[in-house]
Amino acid sequence: MAVKLLSQPANREAADVLLIADPVALESGQRIAGKKLDVLSVESLYSVRFEQGRITLLARDWLQGKPLALGESNADSGRASFQALELATDAVQQGAVDGVVFAPLNKHSLRLGGLAHDDELRYLQGRLRVPGFVSEFNITQGLWTSRVTSHVPIRDVAGLITHQGVCDAVEIIDAALRQAGVARPRIAVSGLNPHAGDGGSIGMEEIEIIAPAVRQLQAQGLDARGPFPPDTVFIAARRGDFDAVVSMYHDQGQIAMKLMGFEQGVTLHGGLPVPVATSASGSAFDIAGRGIARTEGLQHAFDLCVRMAGADRRGHS
Repeated sequence: MAVKLLSQPANREAADVLLIADPVALESGQRIAGKKLDVLSVESLYSVRFEQGRITLLARDWLQGKPLALGESNADSGRASFQALELATDAVQQGAVDGVVFAPLNKHSLRLGGLAHDDELRYLQGRLRVPGFVSEFNITQGLWTSRVTSHVPIRDVAGLITHQGVCDAVEIIDAALRQAGVARPRIAVSGLNPHAGDGGSIGMEEIEIIAPAVRQLQAQGLDARGPFPPDTVFIAARRGDFDAVVSMYHDQGQIAMKLMGFEQGVTLHGGLPVPVATSASGSAFDIAGRGIARTEGLQHAFDLCVRMAGADRRGHS
């Protein structure tokens, strides 16, 4: 997927691209995609340089020449992916890059390879020393989502819904949308319970926690509304009534967004000092090695990362 993306001349013209890869993985990707990248090899982050229209390659022999085991979780691939993510984080810390785009990572493989955090976002938050709230954003057809809780068991969700958490989830996506060019984001906030609690007869979180948080956000000048029933809020959002939906937990937003455009979806890690994006479609083990993976989601992630990195650089110039 990454090789297909980088083989497009328009992408090489849109940004200076540093490719971090294991040689075995890169060769496998080129063979499967039927493409050969024109690369400029460098030895370290300190020697990174760019030439117009070429990919700069920083290769690391993490797999030690072992052939890739395609379509399965395993420690070798997970370790290589984890180390590539670590090196990308080093590049951010050293100011060598303005943003990061990665092909879909498999979380089980990452954990087999050494990841001790809940997910890569929490790992990046720790490595980049980002305090406070961070969130995965999912973006499909111009609609954005954030969420109050993320990769936690469903049984724990209700206890993790707090006034501050709702405010944080709205504020972080409002800021990201503004960075992406939306002057005044319109944000819908979902309820937690069926029918948004139905006036308190199916739960009190909407009355006691979510609605007061929305009122506070409105007093701060944000265009936040809700809480709306979770089963209908995305209908209004798809119609164009909102720029973003804040959901209370992972699948509440993810199922709706992936139904609206699985192949085109983008995951953006919000709250980090630089944009970090990938496609929302997952690692697709079932079609690994067949060369049929679609690149629309990764292309949208690349385009968004380039746009946001450019806006951030202009904002600090």
